[in-house]
Amino acid sequence: MKDILHPLSLIIAGTGFLFLLRDLRKGQRDPALKALTFTFFFSALSYAISLTPVWIRIDSVLGVANVAVPLAQGCVMLVLGLQVVVLTYWTKQPADATRRARLLLAMAFSVITCMAVLFTPVTQRPVDFTLYYAHDRALQAYLLLYMCTYTVAETYLARVCWKYAREVGDPWIGRGLRLVSVGAVITLGYSSIRLSAIFGAEFGVSVEALEPYAWICGDVGATLTQIGYFLPLVAARATAANVFIREHRQYRHLEALWQAMAAAEPSIVLEKPVDQTDAWRNRRSVSFDLYRRAVEIRDGQIELRPYLNPVARREAERRRRAWWRSRSRFAAAVTADQIRAALIQKEHETVAEPAPYADATLNTPTTTKDVSHLVRVAAYFTPPPPAAEARTQSASGART
Repeated sequence: MKDILHPLSLIIAGTGFLFLLRDLRKGQRDPALKALTFTFFFSALSYAISLTPVWIRIDSVLGVANVAVPLAQGCVMLVLGLQVVVLTYWTKQPADATRRARLLLAMAFSVITCMAVLFTPVTQRPVDFTLYYAHDRALQAYLLLYMCTYTVAETYLARVCWKYAREVGDPWIGRGLRLVSVGAVITLGYSSIRLSAIFGAEFGVSVEALEPYAWICGDVGATLTQIGYFLPLVAARATAANVFIREHRQYRHLEALWQAMAAAEPSIVLEKPVDQTDAWRNRRSVSFDLYRRAVEIRDGQIELRPYLNPVARREAERRRRAWWRSRSRFAAAVTADQIRAALIQKEHETVAEPAPYADATLNTPTTTKDVSHLVRVAAYFTPPPPAAEARTQSASGART
């Protein structure tokens, strides 16, 4: 059972480590991120060492029977310590978190040192080590230290994660912490079976039939715990990717409207626009550029106010009114027609009594909402004809 479940857990832990390692290489030195990265690393290492072929190979190279046991279980102790360190940095002030993290890691290394002292090399048992040696006096202290520490740490994780899941503001962190808590509870099935094997050996009670369930509880619980820690990071990365794509799409959609505005009023352009193709290729955000584009379009609307013909607005309202079109989309469509008409009117003269923009009464209190509205305006906007053609249309009485 171990050699069936461990490879799957190894893949998950290894993938998480490589995913987080990329952020560390980019220079992100968040201590919680570093602790989480090494959590996945030591978790993957413990699974790899515990695989029967690797176990036998390590024993052969080092010349010590079952030396893979303290190596793998030492990694587990580091995983448990680092998991608590991650929670500490997530829930405490930086100075307090750093102090607690050092204490937690010191405790983890102390347990590992004691395990190394208590470990006694015995006949190689890569499949059922704990069950086989539960009755061995020389190894009972070692096994009790490991399993009791494991049980206490998992119980603490289950309790604390469930508590903070109700208090955090980020819903994805809350979901991740709940999953960590559930995973920690499941792993208690593993430690319960292992402790039952140790104490059962003293009373002649065998739990050999429960051996497969011990590995199932241990691997499934640990995997859920890893996914729980990983879930907020994946959600944050997905959200960032969604924002990146959305902003590039909005920037492109505003292109025709902005170019028409900039051609009519070059003074609204603060700086040369970014090359979007290059920005997309290099995975560079256009957040600031999108903001500037929205501001410049609004500035262009201000410059065009003297040319807003009331007749053009009434004509646009008549043409754009439809029962299925919402108020915001109706305002966007009429505003787009007003901008087009004003750009043409600008070639002639100002209007005696300019009409207000149709979107003047819309509530767009944030930059995000304002940009979304301007994208709707741009969707309805048709660039005006060249100046010469516009003069011909005006002279012939054509209306826009």
